[in-house]
Amino acid sequence: MKQLVLVICILLAGIFARAQDKSVKDLQNASNASIKKDPNDTIPARWKTGGLFNLTFNQASLSNWATGGEPTALSLASSLYAYAFWKEGRHSWDNTINLALGGNYTTSQGVRKTDDRIDLLSKYGYELSKKWYLSTLFNFRSQFAAGWAYPKDAPPILTSDFLSPAYILLSEGLNYKPNDNFSFFISPTTVRWLIVKNDSLASVGAFGVDSGKNVKTEFGAFASIAYARKFSPIVSYVGRVDFFSNYLHDPQDIDINMTNLLAVKVAEWLAITFQLNLVYDNDVKTVNSDGTVGGPKLQLQELFGIGISLKFQHRSSY
Repeated sequence: MKQLVLVICILLAGIFARAQDKSVKDLQNASNASIKKDPNDTIPARWKTGGLFNLTFNQASLSNWATGGEPTALSLASSLYAYAFWKEGRHSWDNTINLALGGNYTTSQGVRKTDDRIDLLSKYGYELSKKWYLSTLFNFRSQFAAGWAYPKDAPPILTSDFLSPAYILLSEGLNYKPNDNFSFFISPTTVRWLIVKNDSLASVGAFGVDSGKNVKTEFGAFASIAYARKFSPIVSYVGRVDFFSNYLHDPQDIDINMTNLLAVKVAEWLAITFQLNLVYDNDVKTVNSDGTVGGPKLQLQELFGIGISLKFQHRSSY
């Protein structure tokens, strides 16, 4: 009996030793084996889409307030910046849209607009080298609603309207794009159509159209610099500046259009936003405080608010 037990122990020891040796060899083979990835995991993203939406609302109501003020005051401002970038081989297609609409309401003054913007940019590029593209650019700019000037002791004066003005620009040039954050486009051959659809504005030659005409064609040079970056998980910036010189009329007077948006996220759905926009166009007349027509001036717009902020982004291989 003891001998049988001894034989069984010896057999079990041998089996265990062989199994252990096989396990060691399997581990060694596994460590030397190459890891194969799923081909679907290595497909580059062709589309990159995303954007930032902001909505700011303020309200105040006073009743028998000793220090005075408006009985009712409301303020609403909204903005949307969205992008869709496509890249495959040497071909790229960048699209951005920048929309904004805002206004104030007070008991004494009624509704007055504070922000209004439609800006669509589409740019196709063919890669010539690592950072340079031969590109075709399309840009459309206008606004949603009528704009008014409010001189002292005089009725409001209509200064703009939907498609009054509107700018349609088509340009062929070179685009320097070292990364997704920065882009510099320059073109010596650009066609721009200026539209003033409102007949009352067109009759006085508003925004540079010939008096009584609704459309003016311009030919000149165009340059655009765009920059967008997320500096940290809570701070992001989007900015662009455009320059246009009309060869056919005072080419030394360069039109400038600049937009800047800085957003600081303070909570999941809450953000502080700051916008600074600048416009200069030698063909745009201004309205003086007394209601008389003034000459071209540098136009500045500053907007600051705290409100709802939604950021979204997506990548796709299709």
